Amino acid sequence: MKTVKDAFDVFKNKLAPLYEVTEIESIASLLIEELTGLSRTQLKAFPERGLNVVQSERLLTQLSCLKTGMPVQYILESAHFYGSDFKVNPSVLIPRPETEELVDWILKTIGHQPYQKILDIGTGSGCIPISLKLNTIDNEIFALDISPKALEVAVANAKLNNLDISFFEADILNHDLTARSLPEFNVIVSNPPYVTETDKQQMHQNVLDFEPHSALFVPQSNPLLFYVAIANFAVTHLVQNGYLFFEINESYGPETVDMLAAKGFADIELRKDLAGKDRMIRAVWPG
Repeated sequence: MKTVKDAFDVFKNKLAPLYEVTEIESIASLLIEELTGLSRTQLKAFPERGLNVVQSERLLTQLSCLKTGMPVQYILESAHFYGSDFKVNPSVLIPRPETEELVDWILKTIGHQPYQKILDIGTGSGCIPISLKLNTIDNEIFALDISPKALEVAVANAKLNNLDISFFEADILNHDLTARSLPEFNVIVSNPPYVTETDKQQMHQNVLDFEPHSALFVPQSNPLLFYVAIANFAVTHLVQNGYLFFEINESYGPETVDMLAAKGFADIELRKDLAGKDRMIRAVWPG
């Protein structure tokens, strides 16, 4: 690979069994941009720009990782989300565009109201609470996860942005969170595990082989496992007229709405993502 064009051609040839051409071009662009410091526009404008031996060897090493199915974000140890870059590794899910839509909905709901207390359950990389903290004023934000390794990533991401967020380790299914000195929250948000065995069969191998299963999967027989537990927690930990936000499995939108209604939540709204799939829910706890 002596030029940028050579690199693109090799990537297209070697990754053809795994990805569509447009996705290969996007992956190659990310790696070459990071390696050369050139923008995507510059790469397209100057395809004959040369690569030195060190750059070429590094791209070949990265290509070997990609051929195993490893996501490019784990190779770069970075993912872009809601205007910021986040450290990621196989201890956390790679932040996705659908979750950006959820963050945007929360921000539009609470506006610039200060002194809100917000809790993110199952925080992973910390992309949700950090994005909320970066885009609000004087709000106190908490986040929990069952995984100590995930929390290490989230804490590192908060430090990168000089943010004060209260992270703690807990299992929403088994841990008695009432024993903690937690306040009542104005907003509780979660993007919990929701992938069933049926969904698993349709997933890309790079997700199945590399992303943390504890953050993805639920039993086929109990797809709302986490939603029920989080809703029960929200009943006792939301202020009057506080908001509960979920990212959801597109196959269980009405069922999730019905569950929340049965627990007494009001003004429940099911919203589709940009792909037209049921993806988010907002509900109000009337108190």
